[in-house]
Amino acid sequence: MGLPGMQSPTGWTLVASADRFRGWFRGGTIHTIKIMATPVSKAGFHPALEQERVEAQVASLEAIGLNLHENAHPDIQRQVLDSLPVLVFLERDGKVVFANAEARRLLGLNQGEWAARPVEEILWGLYPGTAEPQTFLSVTERSSPFHATLPAQNGRLVPVEGTYSILNAQQREAVIVAHPSERERAPKSQLMEDVLASLPEAVAIEHQNHILYTNPAFTRMFGYTVEEAAGGSLRNLIVPETRFGESAALKKAVDERGGVTVETVRMSKDGELVDVSMQMAPLLVDSARVGYVCTYRDIGERKQTESKLQHDAMHDVLTGLPNRALFLDRLNLAFSRRLRHSDYSCGVLYVDLDHFKEINDSLGHAAGDVLLMAVAGRLRASLRPQDSAARLGGDEFAVLVENIHTVNDLEIVASRMMHEMERPFDLFGHAVQAGASIGAAMAGPEHGAADQLLRDADFAMYRAKQNGGGCFEIFDKHLEVCAASLQQRERELRTALDRRQFTFLYEPIFRLASGKLEGFECLLSLRRADGTMGDLHDLLGAAEDNGLSLELSKEILNAVCAQLRNWSELAPQPDLMLSVNLTRRQIYDPDLVAHLMKALAASGADAARLWFEAPESAFNENPDAAVAILQRLADFQVRVAIDDFGSGLAPLNHLVHLPVSRIKLAPKLAAAAVSAGPQLALVESLIRFGNKLGLQVVAQGIETPDQLAALARLGCELGQGPLLSPVLDRAKAIECLRSGFRTLSVGA
Repeated sequence: MGLPGMQSPTGWTLVASADRFRGWFRGGTIHTIKIMATPVSKAGFHPALEQERVEAQVASLEAIGLNLHENAHPDIQRQVLDSLPVLVFLERDGKVVFANAEARRLLGLNQGEWAARPVEEILWGLYPGTAEPQTFLSVTERSSPFHATLPAQNGRLVPVEGTYSILNAQQREAVIVAHPSERERAPKSQLMEDVLASLPEAVAIEHQNHILYTNPAFTRMFGYTVEEAAGGSLRNLIVPETRFGESAALKKAVDERGGVTVETVRMSKDGELVDVSMQMAPLLVDSARVGYVCTYRDIGERKQTESKLQHDAMHDVLTGLPNRALFLDRLNLAFSRRLRHSDYSCGVLYVDLDHFKEINDSLGHAAGDVLLMAVAGRLRASLRPQDSAARLGGDEFAVLVENIHTVNDLEIVASRMMHEMERPFDLFGHAVQAGASIGAAMAGPEHGAADQLLRDADFAMYRAKQNGGGCFEIFDKHLEVCAASLQQRERELRTALDRRQFTFLYEPIFRLASGKLEGFECLLSLRRADGTMGDLHDLLGAAEDNGLSLELSKEILNAVCAQLRNWSELAPQPDLMLSVNLTRRQIYDPDLVAHLMKALAASGADAARLWFEAPESAFNENPDAAVAILQRLADFQVRVAIDDFGSGLAPLNHLVHLPVSRIKLAPKLAAAAVSAGPQLALVESLIRFGNKLGLQVVAQGIETPDQLAALARLGCELGQGPLLSPVLDRAKAIECLRSGFRTLSVGA
């Protein structure tokens, strides 16, 4: 009985290239072993040194008595081979079937761990296609010297040399005897290994589907030590769900293109996912691919940054809710599902806070921000898992309600949300009732696009506002008629813009003490195709809602500047003024100053003779932004008046900080000037307040001589209204200019 797996009817000779010894085996059993020292003269070998080492080893072997009887027990045979100070491998059919103790020690393997491992995994360079230049093995001689590299434990690469002895060529049976070589590693190879070890990127070399090398960065990135990674497969780093498919696809791409770079995910030793940029290239030896070289760069931080940027681009920073863009995207997806499934429908709730402005003004912007965040939290709490809320801007929110069948389903969600909004909010110790108006619209066949459904919900919300707020309205047929009317006004406004059907009427402004003409307020009007003039009040409201007011402001600026230049030639006095009304959206347009500069340059008008009027409410919502905008206009000598002052009674401290030059009292205050009690006191206080700040005070809507006299007595400097002059067309306004800038005496 011989060594396992090595049954050969013939004897063979074992010859070590440095420690020369021969043994004769018959019938698979060791008969005798004799040690011979026969150094071979070959490049890389050192006969003198080898001779000394052989003599020492011969002495040690003789000391333990290496003359075995032919019937020696197999355990004794193994003990003999284990006692040899050289590496001994027995090979059959290309696989190792026995490794002695010295070989196991150097490899770091326990008994049996070497079993059935391919020889080329243990001795690199022994066969073609391995990771070291091949040693030529003679097919005609029974024994051939070789040199190779052995991947030892702890990741060391140990040069070895020895003899490869063929026992049975047909069954590929052989014995391999080797020992660590004195050959110096090539400086270039050592340098390359040092370079790989110093790289911040993880590097792994895989040969025949087994890992042969990993650098320290690989251990830091994935947690596998060199010993744990050795012999494993890089495929194990791929997440299990895509492991086999991705591995095959990558290798195919490398074979076709010579290398790939991909961003993917790999799994560390402890199961954590690591975002990496991976480069994979073929490992070539003698122009033949024998494996792969992979480098990994950790891109987790970059991925987190990209994810945050993407999240921020689609979410409101303050509340964390989706923004308008993401909401419309989700609404479009819901519309797509509605088209595919007849039993599926969806609806939209449009939410606007009733008292946000008052809370923001009284408690400050910090309290306003806390309120918005609290509202977002309550919206989330009142929704079903399949629904989603979004902040559209300011104090406006929207909710997408999915998978509903009737309007009643939408009403249930709206009622639950209204109940949440009715509860007081705690803002820095203040219990505040914010209230909300909600508009609801359910998708129907009339809604061809997602934004149409959002528009209908918005319209229903405005109807809830008109009904006093604190309630919700469902978009129905009646509201549909109103919405159709609004759409008609939008189309009319668009047509008027395209055809330039706008013109101006002019209301003179006089000094109350002397009756001298101060200038004109330009009132935008619509000139219809039949020559009649139309009121723009409703159309301007539609323009403000749909954004057409910004396009309209360009037309207004161009026309007013051209008119100012023309009238300056008719009335060269520098005190002639033209004022034009701007809406909230127009005054906050970031391109307003640029459009104004172009209009002034094109017309040659004097900016100092131009006034802008904007309603009081436009400046109260965001005083800080208002100051910045008005200061920019003042830098270009354009003066600004607050229109309808006193109508909203916003905090007067806002006015102190605004760079305005004129306040125009709300028309209702002209009648209050001849009343008694609180109304008269209010008018008197506002006029005195404006005068103290050095502002011009203009009374509007003066209808009677008593009102005129009272306002002049209270210190109001300027006025306009039906008593002083009706609204004039262009021709009559020019006549007023040529009359000497005076009207009939209007003094007290």
